[in-house]
Amino acid sequence: MDEKKSQQQELLPTETNEPAERKPKKSGKVVFKAYNQAQMQLLPQAFDEFVDQNHAVRAVDRMIEAVPLEKLERIYAGGGTSSYHPKMLLKVLVYAYSDGIRSSRRIAKSLRENIIYMWLSGGNKPDFRTINRFRIKIKDSIEEIFRATVELLIEGGHVSLNNYFLDGTKIESAANKYSFTWKKTVEYNKEKLKNKVRELFKQIDAENEIEDELYGDRDLPERGEESGITPEMIEKKIAELNERLKDKPDDKDLNKTRKTLATDYQPRLERYQRDEAILGTRNSYSKTDHDATFMRMKEDAMLNGQLKPGYNVQIGTENQFILNFSIHQKPGDSTTLIPHLENFEQLYGFLPEKVVADAGYGSEENYIWLDKHGSQAFVKYNMFDIEKKQKYRKNIFRVENLSYDPETDVYRCPNEKLFHFSGKKKRQTETGFVSEALVYECEDCTGCPFKEQCYRGKWNRRIDINPRLVTYRAIAKERLNSDEGIKLRIRRSTEVESVFGHIKQCRGLRRFLLRGIDKVKAEWGLASMAHNALKLAKCTS
Repeated sequence: MDEKKSQQQELLPTETNEPAERKPKKSGKVVFKAYNQAQMQLLPQAFDEFVDQNHAVRAVDRMIEAVPLEKLERIYAGGGTSSYHPKMLLKVLVYAYSDGIRSSRRIAKSLRENIIYMWLSGGNKPDFRTINRFRIKIKDSIEEIFRATVELLIEGGHVSLNNYFLDGTKIESAANKYSFTWKKTVEYNKEKLKNKVRELFKQIDAENEIEDELYGDRDLPERGEESGITPEMIEKKIAELNERLKDKPDDKDLNKTRKTLATDYQPRLERYQRDEAILGTRNSYSKTDHDATFMRMKEDAMLNGQLKPGYNVQIGTENQFILNFSIHQKPGDSTTLIPHLENFEQLYGFLPEKVVADAGYGSEENYIWLDKHGSQAFVKYNMFDIEKKQKYRKNIFRVENLSYDPETDVYRCPNEKLFHFSGKKKRQTETGFVSEALVYECEDCTGCPFKEQCYRGKWNRRIDINPRLVTYRAIAKERLNSDEGIKLRIRRSTEVESVFGHIKQCRGLRRFLLRGIDKVKAEWGLASMAHNALKLAKCTS
């Protein structure tokens, strides 16, 4: 057997590192296409020949051409040298945003090197300063410009403005992440400083009284502790100290006190007042972008819920076309619905028939406003999805699951104890809306066997019932569970979310380049027009 194996191995080809011999190719002449960089053409080609008829840039061109020129002319003062055509600059900016390019330097570079941009600009090559100045100029006219582009969608039958799908997202500001100023900190430091000023005023007044007894009363500004400390009061006290220093210029204590007031206390108090004016009703602002508020962003690389300066962007869509947008400084969505729809009414002169939104907008104030203005609210409330869960329905201690007798106006708990009406309670929201609730108190919770499961307070359990909100929630629940409501809810999940996904993920707008709410609005307006142009190009191709 060994001899046979050795003979078979001798017959097998040996492995070598030399490449196997290839079969010789058929002989023939190698031919290349003509290549001459200095080749002259009898008839030069136009830029239009290089742009495909179904290219997205043509949708941008058609959309901006529909904008009346007078909406763009008003941003120019007139006089001086000639300016670049505003429609050309607007087309370039909108297409650049659709192309994921927002830097004015990169846009200017594309105008010199990219044939698509060359065709769109007609061969014009504005520099990056001109592009950026124009982007800032249109901040006051961006909503009117955007409305003119939406009218093109209405004429084409792409949108009807009847079903309005509303949602929001938070976009980071161009501000420094660590330049925060907090309202509570300002209030605490301001009050602490005022206490120091009061103590110093008392000390100064005490010294004045001693000097008056020794040298007689002099004609000085009025003295005495004031209820409210202001920079003007400190200014008066500095003037008083200056008068005293005329008689005693070498008094070190007086000089030190005057210097403390003039160089420390007065500037700090003025700074705190400026901070409060900038904050307004907000809880924070950024020192490098005063309009930006610190918000908790979902897109956090460290996944630790870090607060970053940003803006709350609200948009309304139909068929995934953006119909309206608004920029807000408050992180919560509930307070944005009314100003957002007021902006819609200002643009189009009416409100949509149906407004579809998630539970973040389901407040009593919003329900009342929509009902008053004739819009059907397909808006979830905070307990809409939770009510469907079995755990919720089986919890007999929840207020919503307690039995109620309308004739006697009492609620009954699982232990057969009665809740009687005990009064009313009013609550005012940050927008000034006043909500009223009826308070019911249990007759006796002493020795109740369900005390640990029902209520852990020391006294008898109290429940708050808002009849008006209960009514609106019942109407919303009926609408949302109807056949039409189910269809609209399914559409909502693919309407606004997909639009935000395209803008933020596909085109990279996760952080604004400009600072200030007006400039941010212009930047988002350009992004919205770019999105609509891309969507229009897909619909018409």
